[in-house]
Amino acid sequence: MARSDRLPIRYTLQDFPNQPTPQPQPQPQPIKRHHTARYYAHRVRESFTNRVIKILCTIFLSLLLFAGIVLFILWLSLRPHRPRFHIVDFIVPGLSQPSGFENAQITFNVTDRNSNPHIGIYYDSMVGSVFYKDQQIGSAPLMDPFYQEPKTTTIVYSTFGAATLTVNSNRWKEFMDARQQGTVIFRLEITSVIRFKVTAWDTKHHKMHVNCDVAVGPDGTILPTWKNKKCPVYFS
Repeated sequence: MARSDRLPIRYTLQDFPNQPTPQPQPQPQPIKRHHTARYYAHRVRESFTNRVIKILCTIFLSLLLFAGIVLFILWLSLRPHRPRFHIVDFIVPGLSQPSGFENAQITFNVTDRNSNPHIGIYYDSMVGSVFYKDQQIGSAPLMDPFYQEPKTTTIVYSTFGAATLTVNSNRWKEFMDARQQGTVIFRLEITSVIRFKVTAWDTKHHKMHVNCDVAVGPDGTILPTWKNKKCPVYFS
């Protein structure tokens, strides 16, 4: 067999510029599946149910928010505020007399303000006590049970005398020594059992304590800087 001396020839696109470029074959399109009428009816019912649930949840949350706002406003308007006490007057007659303890007296005047606009206060009991250096020197009931209307002020006053004041010569000497310094400091404590009247119902009993520190001068009358001073109030 004769051997061919011809070399193989390879052609490229550059050698035939006018030849069209082969295009890629299009991929076959996926076959579309057609759902049944039952499927579409189920989807419609599901969409309607979700919409109804969303509407009901929105209405419920709106009502809950509205009720919360109403309750908060009612709580602010009906929340009881504790009474406000101010010491108006405090007198120890005869403080300048060495033998004043024989007829010792203490007279005081306190204002009791109910600042609640819609809440009244029942005072079932009220007792006043006077202290000197944290030692009680007198105590007595102050007022009979009473009801205090909203936004009103009650005057609480009393006089401790021989029957309710325990002052001996040694105690009176302590008063005289403090008087030489220009100031004698006492503490008036008022203890009450109260109930708040909120609209048509009453709260439980609360034991209220009022502490009024007060200072008198050499003449036995309250010093101007202590007059109308607010007294701390707390419950136990």
